[in-house]
Amino acid sequence: MRFLPIFMNIRDQHCLVVGGGQVAARKVYLVNRAGGKVKVVAPDLCDELGRWADKGDLEHIARAFAVEDIEGARLIIAATDHQGVNQHVSELAKARGIPVNVVDNPELCSFIMPSIIDRTPVQIAISTGGASPVLARLLRARLETFIPAAYGRLASLLERFRGKARARFSATDEIRRFWEGIVEGPIADMLIAGKDKEAESALEVAIERAEIPAHHGEVYLVGAGPGDPDLLTFRALRLMQQADVVVYDRLVSAPVLDLVRRDAEFIYAGKERDKHTLPQEGINALLVRVAKEGKKVLRLKGGDPFIFGRGGEEIETLMEEGIPFQVVPGITAAAGCSSYAGIPLTHRDYVQSCMFVTGHLKDGSTDLNWDAIAQPNQTVVFYMGLHTVAPLCENLIKHGLDGDTPAALIEQGTTQNQRVHIGDLSTLADLVIENDVKPPTLIIVGNVVKLHDKLKWFNPAGEESASYPTAGK
Repeated sequence: MRFLPIFMNIRDQHCLVVGGGQVAARKVYLVNRAGGKVKVVAPDLCDELGRWADKGDLEHIARAFAVEDIEGARLIIAATDHQGVNQHVSELAKARGIPVNVVDNPELCSFIMPSIIDRTPVQIAISTGGASPVLARLLRARLETFIPAAYGRLASLLERFRGKARARFSATDEIRRFWEGIVEGPIADMLIAGKDKEAESALEVAIERAEIPAHHGEVYLVGAGPGDPDLLTFRALRLMQQADVVVYDRLVSAPVLDLVRRDAEFIYAGKERDKHTLPQEGINALLVRVAKEGKKVLRLKGGDPFIFGRGGEEIETLMEEGIPFQVVPGITAAAGCSSYAGIPLTHRDYVQSCMFVTGHLKDGSTDLNWDAIAQPNQTVVFYMGLHTVAPLCENLIKHGLDGDTPAALIEQGTTQNQRVHIGDLSTLADLVIENDVKPPTLIIVGNVVKLHDKLKWFNPAGEESASYPTAGK
């Protein structure tokens, strides 16, 4: 090892930073978070350091560095633009045995500032010994996706109960096995799911009984987003790797499914028009049955499970059956597809409201509240409207919108197969036929569609969107 990895307690200790620029500001931020008392020596401060000085978060000595500045310092950081000053600070600190870091110059350092994953009190430091800070940041970013933010709360909970556990177990190996079972078991799962009080109660009972709670089945209701796997949340990715069984919809893209744990059992529960592989009641019963077998079930749904995803119906059944579950929101199709098509759903110059509407009701009809939907200066987003596009457009015109109101149909949005079809209420139905449009699709109606040609940025195959003249453009 080039450096010994250690964690230093600098709380309420005097720490010196030489330099007043943005690089110095990043170091001051870290020292402040660790509780150090910061003194900054620099003729001038950047705006960020200036604000902190005004708030009393640091002491500013407004001049060039002098030898006497290091007196009393427990830690020193040199972050100036002058190599000679940085080297001078390093030599003085090393001569007095004070830990010193010189930014971007490992040879002058006695310690390195690592990239940090902070889940206080859990901390993970990543260092390349100064060889490549960029690589260290990349590694940190990748690890961030696998380490829940709740691990800090988990560590704090375990810390509070360490004494009780130590008094309950006589042998070291017994207490070690106990804590391993807690960290890898349902109590940790409860806390990560935000059920802190339940986790604390369960831990107290486990210590009193000197036994680890048994694993129980659980359902993860996860929004898979509109198609691009890069739009998944950290929590979604983590739970996708924990599942024993995956129940997934037709709208979940193949690249998203590729990120699920490979040895899980996959069950297709997709619904197409007039063709339901499993009826909703059957899906609800399936989730309950598999969870009661003690398995972790990933219910993976396109978009967001609570926006035309029937997630509410599924967790109603889970609650009635006493099945533990977690809900992970996803980027809904309206947000994802409109963004990738360069069509903002809201814009002060065009609309004052936005409405999400189903393209058809449960009975397949389009008997919607058209008076509320067909309003000027409003964006309307239709989900599942491909097969009813003609009556949707007809009803909007019938209830007051002009036939030349801009409209867009986004096909397979956010994926490499995305196509955007631009027209208006009088032409959109014909565009579907002419371009042989296939689901999944999303329809956007409103003046914001005019912005597509100006703001479009995502052309996955380098092809132009299928745009057609729209009146008023």
